Amino acid sequence: MVHIVGAGCGAPDLITLRGKKHIEEADLIIYAGSLVNPELLEYAKEDCRVMNSAYMTLDEVIDAVKEAEKKGETTVRLHTGDPSVYGAVREQIDEFEQLGIEYDITPGVSAAFGAAASLGMEYTLPDVSQSLIITRMEGKTKVPEKESIEAFASHNTSMAIYLSAGMLEELSERLINGGYAPNTPAAIVYKASWQEEKSVICSVKTLAGAAKENGIKKTAVILVGEAVSPGRYSLSKLYDPKFETEYRKLNDN
Repeated sequence: MVHIVGAGCGAPDLITLRGKKHIEEADLIIYAGSLVNPELLEYAKEDCRVMNSAYMTLDEVIDAVKEAEKKGETTVRLHTGDPSVYGAVREQIDEFEQLGIEYDITPGVSAAFGAAASLGMEYTLPDVSQSLIITRMEGKTKVPEKESIEAFASHNTSMAIYLSAGMLEELSERLINGGYAPNTPAAIVYKASWQEEKSVICSVKTLAGAAKENGIKKTAVILVGEAVSPGRYSLSKLYDPKFETEYRKLNDN
C-alpha cells in the first residue's frame, strides 16, 4: 500500500492528522527532500527506512515502492504542500495502477494558503475578487499558451504564482502587460509557515526589487491582486442581518 501524503507548506504541525498517522505507521518514506520540512520525519518509527526523492528518478522511486510491496510493507510518498498542486503525482499514480499497487492520497496545506494565513488575508473579498488563480511561470515545464501569465492577468483577480521567485523581473513585466496596474498590491512569501518565513508586501512593479532587497531567490510564492492589501470591500452577505439563510430566518416582525 502506498499513501501519497501532502506534507503541508512547512510547519510540521500543519500536516493533517491522517497524514501524521500514515507517517507513524510507514515502513518506507520517500520524501521530497528539497522542499519538505525534515522535522516531519521525526514522526516516523525507528526502523522506518527514509529515502530522499530529490536524488531519485521516477524509475528509482517506483523500484523502491515495488521492493517494499514485495515485502508487504507500507510506503508513504511524502510530497510538499498538497500533492495535487505541482506534485508530479499523476505519473506515479499511472505507474501504481499499471503495476496493480494500491494507493490513496491525503491532501495537505498548499503554500498559497499558508502564505494567506501568514498575511491575514482573504483571496475572495466581495467587490474585490471572487476567484483565485494558481499558476506558475514557464520554466523547464512548459505552460499551455492559453494559460499564460498575460492571459490570467487580464482577469485582474487574485493570483498565487508558484515556482517563479527567480524570474520576477519577467513576471512583473508580463503581469503589467496582461492588465494589472503597476501599483497593484503584491506579496512575496518565502517559506510560508517555516520558522525562517519572510513576508514582503510590495507592488507588481516592485516585485524584483523587493525580492533582491530581502535576499529572496527561491522557495517563495508570489501573491498578486487587490486582495493582498484591500481598501474598501463589501461585507459578506452570510452574516448580514437582512439576509435570510436556511439556518437563520428573518424576524417576521
